[in-house]
Amino acid sequence: MNKSIRFLSILTIVFVGILFTNTISKSNEPTIKNVAESYEVKALKLPNDLNLAGERVPIEKPDIRERMDRELLVNTYWQSNGLLLIKRANKYFPILEPLLEKYGLPDDFKFLALAESGFIDETSHVGAAGMWHFMKQTGREYGLEINSNVDERYHIEKSTKVAAEYLKKSKERFGSWTLAAAAYNAGNYGISKRLDTQGVTSYYDALLPDETERYVFRILALKEIISNPKEYGFVFDQEDLYTLPETYTVKVDTAISNIALFAKKFGTTYKELKLHNSWLRENKLNNRSGKLYEIKIPVK
Repeated sequence: MNKSIRFLSILTIVFVGILFTNTISKSNEPTIKNVAESYEVKALKLPNDLNLAGERVPIEKPDIRERMDRELLVNTYWQSNGLLLIKRANKYFPILEPLLEKYGLPDDFKFLALAESGFIDETSHVGAAGMWHFMKQTGREYGLEINSNVDERYHIEKSTKVAAEYLKKSKERFGSWTLAAAAYNAGNYGISKRLDTQGVTSYYDALLPDETERYVFRILALKEIISNPKEYGFVFDQEDLYTLPETYTVKVDTAISNIALFAKKFGTTYKELKLHNSWLRENKLNNRSGKLYEIKIPVK
């Protein structure tokens, strides 16, 4: 009898030990969750007051609603690009805003510049360059100096003035800032021809090439997201945003044989000087005509 009791006791201890060991083992295993438990892709509610330069977007029309929804979704859920654009906007909008006011262009057109270039100094596959993405021919027609030595498409102040002139002429032609924005993408002639052929006068009533169909809606989406970033899931502190260092201006009406040496005279580097004056395309400034240039020098 005693042997039976001892055997049962030993069996009980072994069983409890195994159970305890399994419990500990399971508690150490990582908890596997379904993606949906921690991440959600939500449909977006379109604001009813969407407008470009005060011109209302008719989102009650099914195709307009769908096109607006597309751009809002793409720019909301391409999170890395969206956050980069928000950061760059903080860097360049303070420069653009007073220039747009000075040249008589609605403030909303800063979002057009952002949509065009993303505020990076890269040339497009068709040769458009600068913040406003001008082609060489167009830039020259409006008085910008463009050659291998100097390219004023990269000059923020001068290119913004030209963009304002171009857009205001389009507005006079079409009577609409929305159509002026579309014409910035497709050209005045291209927009005019399609409106005449289709017998319409509104951007939202016209059938246009796919790129131009999306163009205005991308501008609107960027305006909506950057104006209300937290509503679209973008969370950041002010210190996370990009800013431009303070600069002062040096006026030059002679040639500069070596810009790297020129930069050193002002206590800066070739790289820093070019970052603030990307319109200088070489390590020299020819200036055979004695033209007056203004060069920005970063404050140390």
